[in-house]
Amino acid sequence: MTPSEAHLIKQYTAQPQTSASLQTLLLTGRGEYLHKTFKQQPEAHAGHDDFDRCATELVLMQVAGFLRRELPIRFAHRISDLDNTPFMSEMGSVQQVKQLYLQSFHELIERPEKVQSVEDEVAFAKLVEDIYERHSSVLVTMARGAFELRKSIRDKSLKNKDESVIDYDTMEDMHEFLDKFYVSRIGIRVLIGQYLALRQSMICNVTSPCQVVQQAIDDATFMCTRKYGDAPDVIISGRLDLTFPYVPTHLHYIMLELLKNSMRATVDWHGVDADYPPIKVVIADGKENEDVVIKVSDEGGGIPRSNMKRIWSYLFTTADPAIQEGMVAFNEQVDHSIDSPLAGLGYGLPIVDPMLDILVAT
Repeated sequence: MTPSEAHLIKQYTAQPQTSASLQTLLLTGRGEYLHKTFKQQPEAHAGHDDFDRCATELVLMQVAGFLRRELPIRFAHRISDLDNTPFMSEMGSVQQVKQLYLQSFHELIERPEKVQSVEDEVAFAKLVEDIYERHSSVLVTMARGAFELRKSIRDKSLKNKDESVIDYDTMEDMHEFLDKFYVSRIGIRVLIGQYLALRQSMICNVTSPCQVVQQAIDDATFMCTRKYGDAPDVIISGRLDLTFPYVPTHLHYIMLELLKNSMRATVDWHGVDADYPPIKVVIADGKENEDVVIKVSDEGGGIPRSNMKRIWSYLFTTADPAIQEGMVAFNEQVDHSIDSPLAGLGYGLPIVDPMLDILVAT
């Protein structure tokens, strides 16, 4: 990073990020906050089609204007973190991610500061769509960076300043950095994704946990069968008719990670070609749908007590190291996919926690 870039990044990191809840995103998409940006708004008594068109255009311009201000700040904070994190910043994959963020940061600040016309908004939408696609591989690339760090520590090629050996299981600062990074990344993708999909909202008002869980079951079964030749059955029970506002893709990711772990544990514990006990998924809701609980239980032997604190670490995995070696050459252009290994990337469960947190304040 050049001195001028570093100075510019410092200017933007001095500005705080603006949080936006799922409810705010939904209300903005419905045009309920147009009065905060535009003095003149479409007349409700005008022709229905003209009213809808004008309202939609204003909503898109409003959201685009917010993202034009907000995204450079968020990218700058992540660039600063990636540049200043001990050890992790030295990994080649992490430097690759930093360059992605730098490129996107520059492209954004080169755009006019205000979105004042439909044409401005269309051009901005094309830009952020390109950024959204470009950053789709960041999750896997950062996982590769964590693998590179693990390997450097195992090889003892990376040490503390006093030449003492590094124990990555106790690197709390590293775990906090990765949590913060992934929370921010998920928030950025929700903001951009919701903007790009305003006419078909990324946030679904009637998300069906049952349908999402079933899709995750199908995907996890495919992955487990590919690795072991078979997979345990999964039984869904409880509120199968329940719906609630959520991001279906995020719920799918969370359930896929849990079910992958359950299936792998069940097969490993009982042995290949055994008569596997079924995995059970229970869907429940709290009073007036304020809380939705999805419970996954299996008979896969449980987690060793010695590993309980480590399962939330991005630097820990119980998978065969050979899988991790193969992952270094893994070129996946999506956040998560059935083409990825059943286990071994090292970020399955750890990313679930910030993914749940991000839905409180994006």
